[in-house]
Amino acid sequence: MLRLAFILLLTVLTVPVHAGIISVDEYGFSVSHEISVEAEPFVVYRTMAFHISEWWNPDHSISGKAANLYMKVERGGCFCERLPNNGRVEHLRIIYFSPGEEIRFDGALGPLQAMPVDGRMIWKIEPMEAGSKVSFTYMVFGHPEGGLEGIASAVDGVIEEQLNRLETRLNRD
Repeated sequence: MLRLAFILLLTVLTVPVHAGIISVDEYGFSVSHEISVEAEPFVVYRTMAFHISEWWNPDHSISGKAANLYMKVERGGCFCERLPNNGRVEHLRIIYFSPGEEIRFDGALGPLQAMPVDGRMIWKIEPMEAGSKVSFTYMVFGHPEGGLEGIASAVDGVIEEQLNRLETRLNRD
């Protein structure tokens, strides 16, 4: 019985992890989540890039309105938000994009913007036999007071939630 429990534990520990916190320490963390959807890669890409207001949770915006979120998809473009009184906020800056395959961003989301940190986010779309595999990976590094260990799980939850909302939006069609 003990041997069987050890074999099961070993099997669980060797299965690749496809979601959650990848690494965390005082100076940085990495989180990654993935989903599989029946939508083709270009449908996923269009939804991610041009219909962000349809799947991003407005609770994770400054204005509280998903309709104020938009992306200008070009190198140097942004994942931005319109604010009252003609204000704007750049959440992430696009550093690379390959339509239907991947978008890479630099920047700090939400409360991370007020900290001495930077981040790299990668949205990746891979074709599968029946649809697409979509992953969101976010790597944050810096030297904020108190370190980054305490915030990693909250950021992980936000990234997971957004990807799950994208999955729900894609499955709606």
